[in-house]
Amino acid sequence: MQEDWPLLVSFFPDQWIEMASSTGALKGLRQDKDAENYIRTLLIHIGCGYSMRETVIRAKRAGLADISDVAFLKRLRKAKDWLHSLCVALFEERRISPNVDSGFQLRLFDGTTVKEPGKTGSQWRIHFSLRIPSLQCDFFKLTATHGNGTGESFSQYPIHKGDHIIADRGYSKASGIHHVASKKAYVTVRVNTGTLPMLDIQGAPFPLLKKVSLIKKAGTIRSWRVLIPWRSRSPVEGRLCVVRKTEQAIRMTHEKLMRNASKKGHKIKPETLEYAKYVILFTTYQEDSFSDFEVLDWYRIRWQVELVFKRFKSIAQLGHLPKHNDDSSKSWLYGKMFVALLIEKLIAHATAVSPWGYDLEKPTTDQPMA
Repeated sequence: MQEDWPLLVSFFPDQWIEMASSTGALKGLRQDKDAENYIRTLLIHIGCGYSMRETVIRAKRAGLADISDVAFLKRLRKAKDWLHSLCVALFEERRISPNVDSGFQLRLFDGTTVKEPGKTGSQWRIHFSLRIPSLQCDFFKLTATHGNGTGESFSQYPIHKGDHIIADRGYSKASGIHHVASKKAYVTVRVNTGTLPMLDIQGAPFPLLKKVSLIKKAGTIRSWRVLIPWRSRSPVEGRLCVVRKTEQAIRMTHEKLMRNASKKGHKIKPETLEYAKYVILFTTYQEDSFSDFEVLDWYRIRWQVELVFKRFKSIAQLGHLPKHNDDSSKSWLYGKMFVALLIEKLIAHATAVSPWGYDLEKPTTDQPMA
């Protein structure tokens, strides 16, 4: 531990101790004010998964802190802004440049929810952006799951000129597509046929069901130019790229739809079953750089962000939120994200780390080099 802890701290952001003071994490503490012992105690709970009672016992035996579990909970809540700042700092230091080979920066957007225990436990939504091909998270945001400004939306994310974004049907909204276009970025999103209005190039309603129903052979790709209207703004022009699924994939999708409808007591509309036979994407990607096939093929890698959530929920235990207070919930989630980001940083560093397990310290002038 005397070797491992200093090594782990070396991966912390610069000025991480100063952040503890500037965010108020140390304010009002009467004892055990050392920032290093403070965060080490927090990580026993957040990183190792020990209960608060076991955490304070281990911290006391290790000489890190002599506090009660109630006092520890108060410290966890006070650390909310500190932990958030640590996450932001790790994002800042890993500024990822565009992919030179491909000439564009690809980002995958998605969200997932975590829930406090019990029937009345509140839910929180994590909005997450993953860069391809590095598979590194470049942004996350925590919101409630109900109320204005909490849903899955492109406006939740910082979007830069030239970004090429891929998202699932939860983001299939005209307002979001217009938001991306206003940032001079590009988007590919799976179409939610019930929420996304579409017009043909002449401005008439686009007959989507009629068009896709003409595709009868599995693997056949078709595309059409369409307009996405929103309020009084000029419509956003793009392409619909559609491919018909295999019969087996269609059967599996229909079975899933029927199971969900049975659970909720709903009746499935005939057009829902027809749309389920296809993968329907709307894209503003440039046609001279991305063929219809390439748009559909790129969309397939969206599954990578789902795999990240699975890793977080299985390895970092992000799926279950053992807190019943907004501040403690946010602190716990920011702490989990900090741990996950540290793990990603460690893994990236491990590909180049020296075989003895740590970097050499830079020699001083009076230390001869062998």
